[in-house]
Amino acid sequence: MHKHFKIYKPYGYLSQFITNQKPGGKHKLLGDLYNFPEGTMSIGRLDKDSEGLLLLTTNGKLSTKINAGNTEKEYYVQVDGKITDTALAELRSGLNISIHGKPYKTIECNAEKLEKTPSFPERAKKIRDERHGSTSWISVTITEGKFRQVKKMTAAVGFPTLRLVRVRIGNEKIENMDAGGVVELDKVNL
Repeated sequence: MHKHFKIYKPYGYLSQFITNQKPGGKHKLLGDLYNFPEGTMSIGRLDKDSEGLLLLTTNGKLSTKINAGNTEKEYYVQVDGKITDTALAELRSGLNISIHGKPYKTIECNAEKLEKTPSFPERAKKIRDERHGSTSWISVTITEGKFRQVKKMTAAVGFPTLRLVRVRIGNEKIENMDAGGVVELDKVNL
């Protein structure tokens, strides 16, 4: 019987259970949050500076299905500056970014300005405040998931990412979880 979990990956954690780093290293790993069963793997990743919803499973086929590129992943992104309609249109239509040093054109996605600031747990490392310039929150929904894609997309349209929180994968939502929270699921709703 396979096990499935959703977690709120906190800022500063790697989306993995082991590291090649020498013992005594400073990386925080997913296994530090909960005693997951042997064979648990993360479905996709969030980089160390990103946070939010991460699905874990002992079912490799489910992991492959979600990572195949058809499953929507929604991010709430705090960007530097007041986002413009033009920048949102560019994000939606697909744009050129670099993935591992090679040019890559993103596919069309959904990108909208959020009318209210979302409520998330306080982050371990503070983000600069309004005294240093205005910020905006946007929602970006993609089906692909290239290396640091959303951050590269917002930078490409002139609004660098300050904070990135994944709030949804398929029909699974982060809801009101606390950073580091773990919920065991009977099944994963895509």
